Amino acid sequence: MKHDPVVIGIETSCDETAIGIVRGRTLLANVIASSVEEHARFGGVVPEIASRAHLEAMLPTIEKALYDSKLTLADIDAVAVTAGPGLIGALLVGVASASGLALGLGKPIFGVNHLASHVAVDLLSHDEPIKPTIALLVSGGHSSLLQVDDITSSITKLGETMDDAAGEAFDKIARIMNLGFPGGPAIDREAKLGNSTAIDFPRGLTQSSDWQTRPYDFSFSGLKTAVARYLEATPNFVRSDVAASFQEAIVDVLIRKAVAACRATGIDSLVIAGGVAANSRLRIVAQEQCDKFKIALRIPSPLMCTDNGAMVATLGSLLVSASRPPSHIGFEADSSMSVTTISLTL
Repeated sequence: MKHDPVVIGIETSCDETAIGIVRGRTLLANVIASSVEEHARFGGVVPEIASRAHLEAMLPTIEKALYDSKLTLADIDAVAVTAGPGLIGALLVGVASASGLALGLGKPIFGVNHLASHVAVDLLSHDEPIKPTIALLVSGGHSSLLQVDDITSSITKLGETMDDAAGEAFDKIARIMNLGFPGGPAIDREAKLGNSTAIDFPRGLTQSSDWQTRPYDFSFSGLKTAVARYLEATPNFVRSDVAASFQEAIVDVLIRKAVAACRATGIDSLVIAGGVAANSRLRIVAQEQCDKFKIALRIPSPLMCTDNGAMVATLGSLLVSASRPPSHIGFEADSSMSVTTISLTL
């Protein structure tokens, strides 16, 4: 394919029905239909509701993306879709829709990894290619440290969360504090009004023995428990101070471990991606620490940090340009797909 490939990306791993269209590394459309309001009263995502919402939103969201891009289906060169990880019912809606689209158009389909897509979308914000880099991937379902040697063929997992992901911890504490759902943005807003050093909450897996045995793994369940106990034992707590101190504990651990991975591997580049990467405090601390240790920091725009179709389309475009083999029609979604599996191939 001599011209930059036009790829449509379909993302349905959780509660957003997201369609993106790119030409090479140029974003043409990015449309998101979120069902978050339908889940808010439950304090978290309900898989059955998410799946039904995807079914209802799929066709109008594709139509809106084509309208925004000023293209027709005849202009599409390839279809990319999140094959995993994620909620299996939600993934099935996206994979079935993408498979039908690819089959009808006679175009190749790429079943791609949701986590790798979060890293790939950085290329819509930066001109330089992703050279070997450390990637900190932080979202509602995942907290991982990765070594990315080639975004289309080689990702090594250095560490991951042992229990709650960072975004999950944000949601749970926000629910306890009656801040609403999703919890990340709510705590970020509340924390701006508080003192981040007011309460010394624990930093999981940061003891000397942890650095020796599992230096790049994360654990936030102990922090979540500590905050819950503090709230129970302190009737007159200052909500903004709790939010700021809790947020600081998470940010501190995430950035400390990411910088440690860069220094240990000798890789002077760090990409931070996923929904939690939109957190304002995380972005500030990351820049401060990367400047201190002369690490080049790349973080997508906040809009591109949360789940979106553009990230899936971008990874698909990179796979096409790198002449990676496509997936076969009829491939199965994998709710627990390993991050080292970048795309499902023939």
